[in-house]
Order: sequence, then structure tokens, then C-alpha cells
Amino acid sequence: MSVTSLNGDNFNSEVLENTGKVLVDFYADWCGPCKMMSPVIDKIAEEVEGVKVCKLNVDDAQEIAGQYGVMSIPTIMVFENGEVKEKFVGVTSKQELLDAIK
Repeated sequence: MSVTSLNGDNFNSEVLENTGKVLVDFYADWCGPCKMMSPVIDKIAEEVEGVKVCKLNVDDAQEIAGQYGVMSIPTIMVFENGEVKEKFVGVTSKQELLDAIK
């Protein structure tokens, strides 16, 4: 599965209205640690079935980032049935993310 790009227009339908698990990477293009996490997020999207994997550029969606208390990036959240179940701040191992979405 490919990574879904999120914005203010599709966040609700792709994340909050989704009845399954959704992993959301809150990132910015200029962020070095975010660039380190990008291939990990892409691999999870390729390898894991049944989980929607998304990226949200905080510079383009500041209101949503603020709504979820994103103060540092990367911040990765796992949503289930529209609610935040897990939150990771900073560079996170692939295994930690996999454990969170299982």
C-alpha cells in the first residue's frame, strides 16, 4: 500500500472516520529527523496490511498539528477508530511502530 498524503481537506475522512488503524507521520520537509523516518514509514506502508499509513506536513496543516499537540517533529500517532492510541515523538524504531500497530 502507498502512503496517503493528508491535508486539512482529507484528514477527517482518511483518519478520524476510518474504522481501522491509521499511522500518521506529522513531519516537515526541512526536518532532518523527519527525513530519517521517511524510509521507515514508507517500508511500513509497503509491508503491513490492514493499516493505513499517512503523512501530514505540519507546515501545510498547522491547525491540525496544533489540535493534536504536535510540538516537536517527527511525531507519529497511531489512530484507531478515530482516536489516538499511541504517540511517538522523535526518531522511532521501525519495531516500536510495528508493535504499536499490531
